[in-house]
Amino acid sequence: MGLFDFLKSDKRKAHESADRTKEQAQQQADEGAVRSRSAAADAASATRAAAERMAAAAPPRPGPAPATPTPGSAAHKAVPAPPRPAAMPKPAPPSTAPGAAHTPTPHSAAHKAVPAAPVAKPGPAAKKRTYTVQQGDTLAAIAGRELGNEARWRELYAMNRGVIGANPDLVPPGAVLTLPA
Repeated sequence: MGLFDFLKSDKRKAHESADRTKEQAQQQADEGAVRSRSAAADAASATRAAAERMAAAAPPRPGPAPATPTPGSAAHKAVPAPPRPAAMPKPAPPSTAPGAAHTPTPHSAAHKAVPAAPVAKPGPAAKKRTYTVQQGDTLAAIAGRELGNEARWRELYAMNRGVIGANPDLVPPGAVLTLPA
């Protein structure tokens, strides 16, 4: 075997290997297409089945209304008036937990039977804690120092948004902040 014969045999082996690889890739692609078609068919049949279940559960559609006799016709006098549907009572709202006590609504009879809750008389006014902002203070630093937790700065900002303004990073020195309890 000469050098050229050897190179030709290597070239032929490379072509055969490439052909086999192409065939395998084509088979895998065909199998994937079959799987995706079957998945699409499964999804379509599931959708169709769901639509049929929903249609079966839906209330029947009213057909065309029968001809109503006019007040002057003889048929009108012969047909008794249809009964009026009774007013349906409103269903009670579901309780939040099994066995939970029912809270009467303002329109319920139970609400009228329950006496109003006693109103607490204002006792001695509880002193609100305040803090006057110093130069260089931040809400996190104030919350850490006065409330014991820097993470409560959002709570401090929410209570004092009117004093601080739209930007919680710019706390004006001299501003008096109300501290949460």
